[in-house]
Amino acid sequence: MTERAPHRNQWLMLAGFLGVVAVVAVVGGLAATSAREVYARLEQPPWAPPASLFGPVWTVLYVTIAVAGWLYWRTDGETRGFAAYGIGLLFNLLWTPLFFESGAARVALADILLLDVVVVVTIALFGRRSKAAAALLVPYLGWILYATTLNAAIVVLN
Repeated sequence: MTERAPHRNQWLMLAGFLGVVAVVAVVGGLAATSAREVYARLEQPPWAPPASLFGPVWTVLYVTIAVAGWLYWRTDGETRGFAAYGIGLLFNLLWTPLFFESGAARVALADILLLDVVVVVTIALFGRRSKAAAALLVPYLGWILYATTLNAAIVVLN
């Protein structure tokens, strides 16, 4: 792995990645103020997790997403990888307001399906330069694939 030029502060960049991902998390959190109530009112499949599980899981995933971006940056990552990463963050940011605040579960399903594809592309692009960065996104992909099936089941059941 090739390191970035030493005149760039890598720890400041890590803070930047954590900050950008934190913005996505905070916007999602603000859009999810009524999420517990909305989630409880929905007809759900028997394998749906309790609402209390989402916060801790997303906290860990957001940290790994930020660290993955930072590790990719440290390899002088290509623009395409950063574009996919950014588009993924945008789709991630949009899902919660679509699903919970707008009540648009079908539109949210389209959003998360696009997110699934973008995260797969991001993993492939990151993997060309940093296996660690790509590996850090695999649990995220697993969780959003699970969330996609949950979103689809909720659309069917409701």
